[in-house]
Amino acid sequence: MTLYPIVDAQSVPPRRYPSQRVRRQRERAVSRRYPSDLTDAQWALVAPLVTPVSGVRRGRPPAHPMRAIVAAILYVTCTGCSWRALPREFPPPGTVYWWFARWRDDHTLMRLHDRLREQCRITAGRHRHPTAGAIDSQSVRAADTVPRRSRGFDVAKKVNGRKRHIVVDTMGLLLAVMVTGAHVNDRSIARDLLWRTRLFHPRLRLLWADGGYIGTLSTWAHQTLDLTVQLVHKLPGQHTFVVLPRRWVVERTFAWISKKRRCVRDYEHLPASHAAFVTWAMIHVMLTRLTRNTKPAQATNT
Repeated sequence: MTLYPIVDAQSVPPRRYPSQRVRRQRERAVSRRYPSDLTDAQWALVAPLVTPVSGVRRGRPPAHPMRAIVAAILYVTCTGCSWRALPREFPPPGTVYWWFARWRDDHTLMRLHDRLREQCRITAGRHRHPTAGAIDSQSVRAADTVPRRSRGFDVAKKVNGRKRHIVVDTMGLLLAVMVTGAHVNDRSIARDLLWRTRLFHPRLRLLWADGGYIGTLSTWAHQTLDLTVQLVHKLPGQHTFVVLPRRWVVERTFAWISKKRRCVRDYEHLPASHAAFVTWAMIHVMLTRLTRNTKPAQATNT
């Protein structure tokens, strides 16, 4: 027979949540310490989609401000460090990764990216939904953290890792992204990618592609999706880099993505996580473009 001690309910200290004063102090402590941190103007664009609505959320109030969570994710994206290597100024790595995975899975990240892309197009005098774009793929080397079942070997590029397939508009802004093994042929995955792109962008009518998409893809896209895929081939005798019409736009997007060190190499266990980092890289590019002429936030002494 086991005897359990009798505990008086009054002797148990109540669970203490961060008070409103403490949460305000933590919010004021969020300052611009690193180049990847958000300015006040950039946070004003992000906050409506990532901040929980007051009066609707149940349970324990968040212990860390959402601005610090977003800044930590952008820090990992831009610097390429591991989650456990986050500086102490940011929230705990486990908390940051929890929000990263949640926004990745509940489509909050996709809604944030699409909202910023529409604002970029409207600011440039374009319609919010594009009618033309370009498609291409890029193979990246994978680290030892990438499982064998989701990686492959690209014979043409001599790369052992994964391949990211993207569709961009005429401004180079991301419309869709898919991550597969590097051994996957471009034509075999293009149908699924074009189907998803056409579903979320019904005004899309024209796509430019390279010679790797030659075959029955153009006929299938025209008959099934009412989408014209126009191939842009290399010049006769071309053996060096040449800027080709229309194709340079998607190549420039790959350059933007590769500037974020987390996207230079694939470290993710899940392909969806690498696609999420590609999306975060483009979010940082669009935030910089939208707030190019605004002043940065002033750093605090806390």
